[in-house]
Amino acid sequence: MVPARVTKLTSLVAEIRACRVCAEALPHEPRPVVWVDARARILIAGQAPGRRVHESGVPWDDPSGDRLRDWMQLDRAAFYDKSNIAVAAMGFCYPGTVKGADLPPRPECAPLWRPKLLPLLKNVRLTLLVGTYAQRYHLGDAAKPSLGETVRAWRDYPPEVMPLPHPSWRNTGWLKRNPWFERDLLPELRRRVSSALH
Repeated sequence: MVPARVTKLTSLVAEIRACRVCAEALPHEPRPVVWVDARARILIAGQAPGRRVHESGVPWDDPSGDRLRDWMQLDRAAFYDKSNIAVAAMGFCYPGTVKGADLPPRPECAPLWRPKLLPLLKNVRLTLLVGTYAQRYHLGDAAKPSLGETVRAWRDYPPEVMPLPHPSWRNTGWLKRNPWFERDLLPELRRRVSSALH
C-alpha cells in the first residue's frame, strides 16, 4: 500500500507542473521544474531554473550543475537518483533574462508552493541553500546582509542547513577571492553530503 504522504506528494507535483500563476509575467510558456521524492535525503534549494534547464526540464543540467556536483562530490547517477536528492528552487519556472543575467525568481512561487511541499519531504537530512533568495527564505533574520557574509558564517547555522554561493561561472571571481570556501567549507559540505546519504 502506498503511504498517504507519497500519494499527496505525487498529486502536489502534478499541481505544481500545471501551475500557470505567473504565465502573463513570463517571456515564455511556463514549465515548472520540480524534482522531488518522499525518500530524498538532501534538498537543494536554488534560485530558479536557467534557460537550459527550462529547455530540458532536468534541474542543474548545465555547467553550474557540473560545478555543484563537483562541490558535493557526486556523479550524475547519484545526483539524479531521486531517493538521494530533491531539487525545489525558490521559483520553479525560468524567469527570463535582462542584459544577459537571469532575472530573480518570481515572487509568487515560494509562498504559494513551499509551505505545501516542504512538509512532505520528511526524510531530508540536509538542505543546501544555493544563493541569496534561498538563504533569505530558509534562514529568515539569521541570513546576513550579503550572500558572502551568510556563506562565510556557515558554521553559525544548524548542521542540517548549509548556505552556498551559486555555482555559476559568474561567481568564479568570488571563489578566487575567498579561498576559505574551497579550503574549509567544501570538505565539510562533502562530509555532510556523504553522511546524509549513508
